[in-house]
Amino acid sequence: MSNVTQQVFEVIEGRKSDPPEGSYTAKLFAAGEVEVLKKIGEEAVEVVVAASKQSEDRIIYEMADLIYHNLVLLSMRNLSWKDVEDELARRIKK
Repeated sequence: MSNVTQQVFEVIEGRKSDPPEGSYTAKLFAAGEVEVLKKIGEEAVEVVVAASKQSEDRIIYEMADLIYHNLVLLSMRNLSWKDVEDELARRIKK
């Protein structure tokens, strides 16, 4: 896991265990998994639109949003980005 991804995931985990008032991440946890899944779908569409019609900067921006929301989902399920990396590593070996 990259240092930045690890830091973001640690913040997400902190918001889950000690939700500060006004935190967007804490609001996502309170809203529940279905709402996070909706956000992931929305962000995925925004990545596709950005890739087809917009600048590289916009693609990066939307991809960051998509990854962030996926990290929230992983945290909700008590999984981590390392679990995803382990799966990718397993696929490389084939």
